[in-house]
Amino acid sequence: MKRFPGATALALALAAFGLAACHGDDDGNGNSSQNNVLPNFISGSVRTQSYDGTTDDLLTAGLGKDGLASATPPAIANPAAPSAADLRRLAIYSNYRALVDMSANGGYGRFWGPNVDLNGNDTLGEGMIAGKEYLAFADDGSGTLNVSLLVQIPASFNPGQPCIVTATSSGSRGVYGAISAAGEWGLKRGCAVAYTDKGSGNGAHELATNTVTLIDGTLFNAAAAGKTSVFTANLGSTSLAAFNAQFPNRYAFKHAHSQQNPEKSWGTNTLQAIQFAYWALNDTYGSLDGSTRKIRYNRGDVTTIAASVSNGGGASLAAAEQDTQGWITAVVVGEPQINLNVPSQVSVRQGGVQVASFGRPLADYMTLANLLQPCAALAPAAAGAPYLTALPAATTASIRAARCASLAANGVITGGDVISQATNALAQLHQAGYQTDSDLLQAPMWDSQAVPAVAVTYANAYTQSSVADNLCNFSFGTTNAVTGAAGVSPLVSPMLTVFGNGNGVPPTNGINLVYNAGNAGNSGAADHRFATADASFAGAFCLRGLWTNGDARMTASVNAIRVNANLHGKPAIIVQGRSDTLVPINHASRPYAAMNKLAEGNSSNLSFYEVTNGQHFDAFLSVAGFDTRFVPLQYYNLQALNLMWAHLMNGAPLPPSQVVHTVPRGGTAGAAPALSLNNLPAISASPGANAITFGGGGVNVPN
Repeated sequence: MKRFPGATALALALAAFGLAACHGDDDGNGNSSQNNVLPNFISGSVRTQSYDGTTDDLLTAGLGKDGLASATPPAIANPAAPSAADLRRLAIYSNYRALVDMSANGGYGRFWGPNVDLNGNDTLGEGMIAGKEYLAFADDGSGTLNVSLLVQIPASFNPGQPCIVTATSSGSRGVYGAISAAGEWGLKRGCAVAYTDKGSGNGAHELATNTVTLIDGTLFNAAAAGKTSVFTANLGSTSLAAFNAQFPNRYAFKHAHSQQNPEKSWGTNTLQAIQFAYWALNDTYGSLDGSTRKIRYNRGDVTTIAASVSNGGGASLAAAEQDTQGWITAVVVGEPQINLNVPSQVSVRQGGVQVASFGRPLADYMTLANLLQPCAALAPAAAGAPYLTALPAATTASIRAARCASLAANGVITGGDVISQATNALAQLHQAGYQTDSDLLQAPMWDSQAVPAVAVTYANAYTQSSVADNLCNFSFGTTNAVTGAAGVSPLVSPMLTVFGNGNGVPPTNGINLVYNAGNAGNSGAADHRFATADASFAGAFCLRGLWTNGDARMTASVNAIRVNANLHGKPAIIVQGRSDTLVPINHASRPYAAMNKLAEGNSSNLSFYEVTNGQHFDAFLSVAGFDTRFVPLQYYNLQALNLMWAHLMNGAPLPPSQVVHTVPRGGTAGAAPALSLNNLPAISASPGANAITFGGGGVNVPN
């Protein structure tokens, strides 16, 4: 691999974003004369653990292919005080299943899964992988950042052909949050995998008991934990007591309430994970001088692919943009959540026609979707949408109609009846850049609470609000299962398993999204869906106003996370589904690809693959109506990784940017026929009329 000169300049540049240079002088035998020094951003001790690949392992935590496939979560030996090992096993089980389709007729066990080798064949049995884990916090000494970093080194790692794959967590998940999206492929390839929770991952604080999680998921009193907690809310004892008295049984979460806008550091955190992986590899394979390890791998010596999906994909792109020193060799990401600094020259067309809107930041499109989706779900164009809620159908219909009425009464939409109001709400989403391919997903994205959860969490993060602020009257708390009333004491604390089951964005693991200003008939605070007849419209309207009214805190935070799409010529692949309704493709991959071609010109090595009938949540493909209509992006994410590997190792050209026209499985909802290669055409070396073209800052995507 290429080496990069200028160690002094490098050290100064890396110090600007909290990274230390990794360098040394080779003695001619592949051994450095420099000691392997722990990066200066590592705080506290490094935990190490080896796994034999039989009783426990890196990929499945000892569960194997069949254990991961089981609908029954792994047992916890002592439910009242789960061990770190039990919590790790539960976290791997939950996070693996959250990102891929595990259904019997889906692709698990046939196209992906621990038993499936890199050629797509069922040859690996239970697929358990022996190796070692390194776990530590990255922090600035304050104990308030405490970004979890994890490195897995499989026993199959080849020191003579070293490689690293990043697996930055998707969503706001914990450190294992991308284990099935990128970690599995890297481990099977024999690469070290560099994980990070990017400072937003699943850190919870139970305010009523002042209980927090530690780096391994075990619980501790916040005062006693001090700087060792994943996250502790910034409340003094007096403020905490006052808040608990007024708002009992509430929870603070790191992404929402750290008051740090963690997203601005996601690229840095990914680069830190890579540097920690270098240190771990040198700790394992560097020569020994007495008791001291020497540096074997210097910056740029290890083939490194920045890979993940969703937020992890956006973090990987941000890291590659920041990296001008050669830590990252290539990038492969799926459905990246990325906020763009769009130049005026950029345009986005589909079939030669300018799209209605593109390049909006998440703060804009998510607060709009949260406001309009419950009503838009009643539009005739959205009829027959897959059902993705535990609420009775009558309750759901009532919520949707009431939201339409409130939107109309406040002048947000037009129409004299529910159907015309809903049609106008859906039309506004189209004008805001949502594809018509997404129409059937507007309802389930809100009904599943994915959109409300993200809207509230990110509004808090971008305004850097404290949990005590109750931004727009929202909070996180336990609720009555029947009435939705908030403030109830849980029979079993959700904290016991939040590390294993939680996703970092309530509703999660029994902690719900609460609206504090509900109707008196519902005892005030309640689950946001039940607090008012229109599902807490006033709160959703308030969240939207933070963006439309130009809240200075939100504007500054969003500007701090915008990227410019300059990957410095690194080979890169982006995969995204055209039907993505959580991260609309017109606000993510399409304009990013156009910006990259504009920024890098002939030096650009980015290929963009747009997959029809692909949406954001592969795990939903087990739900009736999703199974018949949509295909798994995981299949194309893995294909993209294999294409990149062939490019890096053998010089094989990357297929050009293109639309991949898939074939839905069809059949009966809930009983779709088995997924087959007939549904999943390969990414083509010669896409012909399906080629995505670029020019003058514009991108044109064929229909």
